[in-house]
This record gives sequence, C-alpha cells and structure tokens, in this order.
Amino acid sequence: MSRTCQLLGIKPVSGNNVSHANNRTKRRFLPNLQKKRVWVQELGRFVTVKISTRGIKTLAKNGTSDLAKLILDKKISVH
Repeated sequence: MSRTCQLLGIKPVSGNNVSHANNRTKRRFLPNLQKKRVWVQELGRFVTVKISTRGIKTLAKNGTSDLAKLILDKKISVH
C-alpha cells in the first residue's frame, strides 16, 4: 500500500536538503502515517485505516461520517 493518508489523501512531497555550504540534494518529506483502529458509528463496526496524524485530529473534530461515506462509496479499502 502506498504512503498515502486514506482520509485526506496526503502524499509524500519532494524538496531539498540544504547543507551549511548551501549544497542542495533531493529528498522526500513523508507524511506521518499511523495505522489506526477506529469505531465507525454509521457502520456499527471497527475499521482499520492508514491515516495521517492530521487526519486523526480531523476525525476527532468532525466525526466518522466522512470516513463512513468513503468506505460505502468504495473509495478506500479497509481491513
């Protein structure tokens, strides 16, 4: 499975390492992904999702209705 947040769609981005001498080399900034087991009230069951820490905060604030909608529309697969 790719390094993508299943709720927000956050993916790795690229940038540069910059040394003290201002030499630049390419690098990747990876999202902070966690495997989280979430109770989805609308489905009446637990769902394990690969979600970023910002996505966990979003779930805590807005609830699991968006997650349930994505699962029912088969936009994300869950275990």
